[in-house]
Amino acid sequence: MSVLLSDVVSGSAVGLRGRLWQLSASELRAAAVSASAEILRLEAVRVAVVDELSMRPDDQLIASRGVGAWLAANTMLQVRDGKKIAALGAALRPFPAVTARFDVGDCSFEHAVLIVAFCESPPKGMPEEALPRCIDLLLAAASGVEATTTKVRNVIATLERIFESDEIPPAEDIDRNELRIASTLNGRVVVRGDFDALTGEMLLSALSNLTMPTPAPDGTPDARSAAKRTADGFTELIRRYLDCAKTGTDGGQRPHVNVHINARDLAEHRDCAATPAAPDGGAAVSDLDVGHMPWLGPLSVSQTRLLGCDCFLSTVLLDDHGAPLDARPGKRLVTAEQRVALIARDKGCAFPGCTCVPAWTDAHHIRHWANGGPTVMNNLVLLCRSHHRLMHRKSGFVGKWEIRIGVDNKPWFIPPPSIDPQRHPRPANTTFKT
Repeated sequence: MSVLLSDVVSGSAVGLRGRLWQLSASELRAAAVSASAEILRLEAVRVAVVDELSMRPDDQLIASRGVGAWLAANTMLQVRDGKKIAALGAALRPFPAVTARFDVGDCSFEHAVLIVAFCESPPKGMPEEALPRCIDLLLAAASGVEATTTKVRNVIATLERIFESDEIPPAEDIDRNELRIASTLNGRVVVRGDFDALTGEMLLSALSNLTMPTPAPDGTPDARSAAKRTADGFTELIRRYLDCAKTGTDGGQRPHVNVHINARDLAEHRDCAATPAAPDGGAAVSDLDVGHMPWLGPLSVSQTRLLGCDCFLSTVLLDDHGAPLDARPGKRLVTAEQRVALIARDKGCAFPGCTCVPAWTDAHHIRHWANGGPTVMNNLVLLCRSHHRLMHRKSGFVGKWEIRIGVDNKPWFIPPPSIDPQRHPRPANTTFKT
């Protein structure tokens, strides 16, 4: 690391923008990664210090009504953020394994909050001796650069599936739903809400095709911010509802809620599910499934079963790896049935690290149609528009990504030498091994 690069990470940001031109692109990437790691380190330091302060309150803390409020009063944090920091510090005390991973910067603040919340209120059917193994699974999902909140939540939902009980998960508790609509002094309206996952899925599905960027007739890109597009889409949604619920279309289909789950896990009783056993005699986590919604991710089996009582069911034939099969070659355009199957497999843009939802993806031919590539599942992958362009040699990009279907019948991505000289295959965005 050059002296200048070291200064970028450890020095002040004052005047920094005027000096960054001296760094190469690789040095800028390294600086961004190093700065992010430093933020994680300092976050862990702050949580530890604030927690120690909370156990030794003095007059200043008492006068501030707690260490969280004191921290907010003496920094640029909001009170709610100060209280979250203090709460995490206290919650980490009984769980040294989570604390250790958080302290070394291998688990983000948000993921640590999710994990300790599960540990503090585990499923009622979970025996106490199972908690260490559950923590290991959660930390595996929360560690490394490939960690996402969806992966952590998916493991939590799977564990709740294993130790199924009558307790309603917080994400599905409709009694917590709130919507506040208030007028302001200048005549505007402020809307603030907190909904369960299913209601949120319905809202996001309904807004999907109403909030996408719309270029001007002359091709000029949409200049609206994401928040402005969402506000415009919400306004249009209300207008269509008042005009006899004209819902429009989204990806060739009327907006609706999609929930994907294996048929065996949709069985009404747990005894009906042909659940393979793990080596230790318990259920194998990798072989259990929970419901999955394209927008908001995991949905408990109990809620999925409830939806299954009154819905239209579409069948997608899967192989032993859970990859959809298709034996109808000879067509160029992806059919509606194939797109349903692709969404069930890829759950959005399959490119590693991409979080684009299914409604904003294209079906890409791995081997181009013009070169004899058939329109079958093992030659198709969902990609967002940006990564789709990348696969077709985006202008200015050096090198070429390759996509191959692995032995698991799922897409794997091979980076160009400019990114990884060894060209190690990377799993699709939804592939996660515990």
